[in-house]
Amino acid sequence: MNTINNQVINNIINIVKQTFEKEASGHDWWHIYRVWQTSLKIAEQEKADLFVVQAAALLHDIADWKFYNGNQDIGPQKAEEILKSLKVNQTVIDSIKDIIKNLSFKGAGVKHKKMPTLEGMIVQDADRLDALGAIGVARTFAYSGYKNRLIYDPNIKPVLHDNENNYVKNTSPAINHFYEKLLLLKDLMNTETGKKIAQERHNFMQTYLEQFYKEWNQEI
Repeated sequence: MNTINNQVINNIINIVKQTFEKEASGHDWWHIYRVWQTSLKIAEQEKADLFVVQAAALLHDIADWKFYNGNQDIGPQKAEEILKSLKVNQTVIDSIKDIIKNLSFKGAGVKHKKMPTLEGMIVQDADRLDALGAIGVARTFAYSGYKNRLIYDPNIKPVLHDNENNYVKNTSPAINHFYEKLLLLKDLMNTETGKKIAQERHNFMQTYLEQFYKEWNQEI
């Protein structure tokens, strides 16, 4: 990347860090940092546009719909405001907005639109990877606590939501989230690099759940 693009990325980093410094739902600065770094590593492997990938990764949660009553437009709008203030070309802005708008998982039974660009596929993979593995487990419980949800209730079964509205309004226990989303992500990866990393983290989560049920059922 050239010097101007590097400066824009540094400015975005400063804005995002200030915005998410004290966020406690698992969608904090460090989540964004990990998605950014993972995106960058995958982009280098896949030969993608490093500026678009980095900017989209850094801004992907700038106004997450989960915290704005399901508003799918506010994230891309906020990202555009920031990028315009930094004098980024409108064509590039539009590419980044499209990635942010189509990034999220929207329900197990919902047909997900495939990302049209390699850069979008990479950022989507990186975001999904951060929902897997040991950190994915930690983030699940952090978010569930933030939303005042139970850890587990054996009488409440997982639901494979068939539309986005039901998924957004879902209030099920934390353990259900593994079956409603996390364990499905492995098969939704776009890039070969993402698929390889996802498999290892998927295996860890399966092992975690086995141990969870042993302790829940008091198998001493």
